[in-house]
Amino acid sequence: MSDIVTAIKRFFHWGPITAIGIIKCITVTTLYMNSMWWPPNTLGGFLNQNLFLILSALASINYVMALVLGPSFLPPKWRPEDKSTEEFLQFCTICEGFKAPRSHHCRKCGKCVKKMDHHCPWINTCVGWGNHAYFTCFLGFSVLGSIQASYILCASFYRGIHRSWFIYNGQQYLATVHFGLPSLVFCVFSLGLAVGVVIAVGMLLAFQIRSIVRNRTGIEDWILEKAKYRREDSGEEFIFPYDLGYKRNIQQVASWSCAPIGDGIVWQINDKCDQYTLTREQKAQKAEKRARTRTYSIVKKVSGSWIPLWSQGFSVCLSPPCTDEPRIKLEPGDMVKVTRWKKHWLFGDKISKTKNGYETELVSNTSSKKIRCRGWFPRKCAVELVEPESSEHQEHFSNKKVD
Repeated sequence: MSDIVTAIKRFFHWGPITAIGIIKCITVTTLYMNSMWWPPNTLGGFLNQNLFLILSALASINYVMALVLGPSFLPPKWRPEDKSTEEFLQFCTICEGFKAPRSHHCRKCGKCVKKMDHHCPWINTCVGWGNHAYFTCFLGFSVLGSIQASYILCASFYRGIHRSWFIYNGQQYLATVHFGLPSLVFCVFSLGLAVGVVIAVGMLLAFQIRSIVRNRTGIEDWILEKAKYRREDSGEEFIFPYDLGYKRNIQQVASWSCAPIGDGIVWQINDKCDQYTLTREQKAQKAEKRARTRTYSIVKKVSGSWIPLWSQGFSVCLSPPCTDEPRIKLEPGDMVKVTRWKKHWLFGDKISKTKNGYETELVSNTSSKKIRCRGWFPRKCAVELVEPESSEHQEHFSNKKVD
């Protein structure tokens, strides 16, 4: 029951509301214009209109399925059945459990997602193992339907502006598209939406098709890129374990039912690899990342604003990080472990002192889900601590399991 309620709540967000509004606006306007331009009382008009209705319906059905079913999440405090494999897996401090291979924690969903590709605001959840096929079908049918809608709206607009006789099958006909001001506005507006969908959604569809053919998510592309970079000097080759050849890769996602294949935890792998090849690489990359971290102390209050004009000046506001990652509030004396640096901004985890040393600070958001207090903040508000306060502090943070 709680899953159904959660799925329904996903609709009450600007992303789904906007997406559904765009779909319905294009659909209703196209059907209205098509009824004048090529009425369905002829065989051609009937086939044309029904083809558009089928594409629109398939896009809507797959959209709803992708949103309602979601990507499939790992249960909280998840652990593998074989405890001896825990050493190969990453530990999520938020979910207080291990991450299965190909799983990642989504800070917006507040859970670990099976085979997470990305968080999509248009469906208000992640694209992952559970809804990858539905999401890709939604993109495909949306592009095809919008291409047809663009053609119908362009033809209707032309006939409505040039209201003259035209010849069809050797007979003369008077254009039947008649515009009032509202219909003209809606026609132009919907045409703009349809063309925008073809371009924007078409690009996203291309990325998803590439992801399916390679059997790599967007996150795994980044992991693979770093794995190759780490081995440049040694000449060692890193074999991506889930690349089975394009035919088998497609079969990992594509099916007539669009239902997810497998259980999202155990995967078919390349013969030269094992189930934990990628997770071991991720742990090695994060160990290097922790080794590069620097501790900063906050010397000036940070508001957490995305545009801190009055407190930080124009130079900081004009060079923000190009990401949707959060900004965090900080007070003088706070400590932050910084992992990324830009000219005017720093990114890191706020840490707090405990009985056993220092650890990443966790807070609760409005949904009562624990999240890490991490994000971007202006560089000028902090100073780097060249020497750690104690060897115990440094050793504790280096060995601590983090998300």
